[in-house]
Amino acid sequence: MRRGSFFIVFLCMGVFSPASPLTLSLEDAIERGIENSLSLKTSLIDLSIAEYSANRLWSEVFPTITGSLGASFASPVFSDSSLSGSYNMNAGLSLALNAGIPYAMKNIKLAYQAKLLSYEDARNQLAVQLTKSFYGLIADRDNLAVLTDMVNMAQTQYERDQVAFRNGRIGEIPLMRSQLALENARYNLSAANASHAVRMSDFLVQLGLTHDEDAALEGKIETVKAELDVEQLILENLFRRPDIVGQRREIERLENAERQTAYSVRAPSLSFSTELRISGFSPFSDSLRGSATVNIPIDPWISGTNRNKSVLNARFEIEKARIGLQAAEESAAAHIRSLASNLNISWNSIEIARLSLTIARRNFELTEQGYRNGTVQYSALESAQNDLAGARQRLLQSELSYFNIILDISAALNINWRDLLQ
Repeated sequence: MRRGSFFIVFLCMGVFSPASPLTLSLEDAIERGIENSLSLKTSLIDLSIAEYSANRLWSEVFPTITGSLGASFASPVFSDSSLSGSYNMNAGLSLALNAGIPYAMKNIKLAYQAKLLSYEDARNQLAVQLTKSFYGLIADRDNLAVLTDMVNMAQTQYERDQVAFRNGRIGEIPLMRSQLALENARYNLSAANASHAVRMSDFLVQLGLTHDEDAALEGKIETVKAELDVEQLILENLFRRPDIVGQRREIERLENAERQTAYSVRAPSLSFSTELRISGFSPFSDSLRGSATVNIPIDPWISGTNRNKSVLNARFEIEKARIGLQAAEESAAAHIRSLASNLNISWNSIEIARLSLTIARRNFELTEQGYRNGTVQYSALESAQNDLAGARQRLLQSELSYFNIILDISAALNINWRDLLQ
């Protein structure tokens, strides 16, 4: 009987136990973020429209088809003649051809490729942003652990000081300072918790989850010194940057547009049209008409005319785009070199922070021992505690900054950050 009761209680505890938090890895977060991004959904609609046009290039030469149907009647007012009437049906087809149509088709394809490139770039940028947010929250979590340790240390020290005060080894002022240090530590932890909760809430909403979802992030920041051959990386990857690719495709589009303009305004064009007319009740009144016209433009060949200037303007736009491409490549290369320089400086910051942490930890150990032996004042112990916490936090911040620069360099080179570290 007792065993049965125990089994029922155990079963009920299992049923009503709180659910475990949702565990999110970086890959899970990126997948959810991309899937629920409203801006990406909008870009995908634009991409679908461009793809629809690119898959139906035949529409550029599809003829114009028209049709009409009508009826009429007439009756003399001052005569006995019968009511007369007629009906008519018209159907027409017209087609205009010019030498610029193939280049218009090429630009429709380029427009689709540009939208596809823009969509893929937006996905990559969102993935980088989510990665930064993810590891920023990881750093927050580690900082909360530091602040929790500070609260525990302050709590332990306050309890020791209470015992020492009761035994008459310390006075009231050191005890009050110890209590104040504990309250400050609790306040710092509470403020950091609130700030972390806000950032976590925003991050979860970005992933399509509820803002109060119980979620835990899986992972940690691991800093490894990256030995980068910057010039080789620029040489191998710069041409694959979305903005550089976009500039090159823009030049191609402008070249097609220049040819389209030149052929459209200077080359002869052909126009075909047919019309079938069925009128009245007599088959002998039906008619079929057709025409073919060759248009030969003259003014585009005359310097200074509007259509002549349109061709020249198109050529100037190509030259401007080529200059813009060169400027973009130089600017991108300079930006990557600057990031690489910042990366080296950031690594030096990590090494200094690690050394500072080692010194601060040892200083706290010696100061705590001296305080217990009565040879060190409480103010020195409190200062040593704060120095230790500050050193741990500076190391966390240095590692996060280093990792963010890695992400920026990988984004600037349009490669995955893990591949960059390898």
